[in-house]
Amino acid sequence: MFATTLSYQNSAQTLTLPRDLFGAIDALKREMNAVILAHYYQDPDIQDVADYIGDSLGLSQQAAATEAEAIVFAGVHFMAETAKILNPNKLVLLPDLNAGCSLADSCPPAEFAQFKAAHPDHLVVSYINCSADIKAMSDIICTSSNAVKIINQIPDDQPIIFAPDRNLGRYVMEQTGRNLVLWQGSCMVHETFSEKKIVQLQINHPEAETLAHPECEPAVLRHANYIGSTTALLNYSLQSSSSMFIVATEPGIIHQMQKHAPHKQFIPAPPMNQCACNECPHMRLNTLEKLYLAMKHRVPEITLPEDIRIAALRPIQRMLEMS
Repeated sequence: MFATTLSYQNSAQTLTLPRDLFGAIDALKREMNAVILAHYYQDPDIQDVADYIGDSLGLSQQAAATEAEAIVFAGVHFMAETAKILNPNKLVLLPDLNAGCSLADSCPPAEFAQFKAAHPDHLVVSYINCSADIKAMSDIICTSSNAVKIINQIPDDQPIIFAPDRNLGRYVMEQTGRNLVLWQGSCMVHETFSEKKIVQLQINHPEAETLAHPECEPAVLRHANYIGSTTALLNYSLQSSSSMFIVATEPGIIHQMQKHAPHKQFIPAPPMNQCACNECPHMRLNTLEKLYLAMKHRVPEITLPEDIRIAALRPIQRMLEMS
C-alpha cells in the first residue's frame, strides 16, 4: 500500500577521486546546472561546498524556488523526498541512500493510518521530518520554524493530530494553549542530551546562555535561555550580547555559528553517555566524496510514485502558503 521508493543503481566503474574535490564538485555543478542544498547538521566540508545551508523550512523554500535542473540534497531522505515532491521533473540526488531519520522511522505509515482513522474529525499537522507516505496522509506540514504559527492559524474548535515528534508537539501545546493529539515519535539525537551534564555546564559557565531545539525533552528545555529552530538558534547566537553558548541540538550547526561569530565560544550540549550520540549518525553518512560520486554518476536518485507525490504536495503547499 505504501509504495514510496528511493531508487538508485551502483556504478560498476572504478573511479579515482580527484585531489581537489571542491573544484571537481563545482565543475560538475556547472555541467549539470545543479544546486547543492545542505542541512546545518551536515559535515563542515559539505556545508562549505553548498549553495544554500538551512533548516527544513529554508531548504523546502529553496527547493520550491530553484531554477536549477538538478538538486543535490545533502541531508536525509525525507528532505530529498520533499525536494522531489516539489520538483517532479528534476533530478534529485541524495549522496547516501541510507541517510535516514530516526524520527521519520518512528512513524510507520500503516500504523499511522490506523491512528488517523481512530480520530476521523481531526486535522493532521505533520512535522516535515516524516516520510512522503505520512505527508500524503496529512493536511498541513510544518517545521520547527513555523509550527506555532501554523497551529495558531487553525480555528480553535478544530481538533488536531500532531505527528510525529511528541517533544515538538508538547512545546507547541505550551506555546499555543491548544490540546493536540500527539503521535509518540521522537528524534534519537535530541533525546540523548543529559539534563544533569547541561546543568553542570551552566554551573561551570554561569555566563553562558543555553540554546535548545524544541525536539529536546522538556527536562532539557526548561534549562534553556532560548528555544528555537536551527536557524533561529543560529540567528539568536549572532544577535545576543553573550559570548558563550551551550548548544542543545545536533552540533553540526556550530560550524556556522563559529564562522559567523569567531569571537564567541560554542559548547555542544553533552549526551548522557560517553559517546558521540549528539551527532546524527544518519546525517553524517553523507560525505564530500559521496557527494562528488553522486553528481558524477547521477545516483542515488530519489523517485516517488506519482499518487503519493501529489497527495504529499498539497500539505507542503499549504505550509508554504501559511508561512
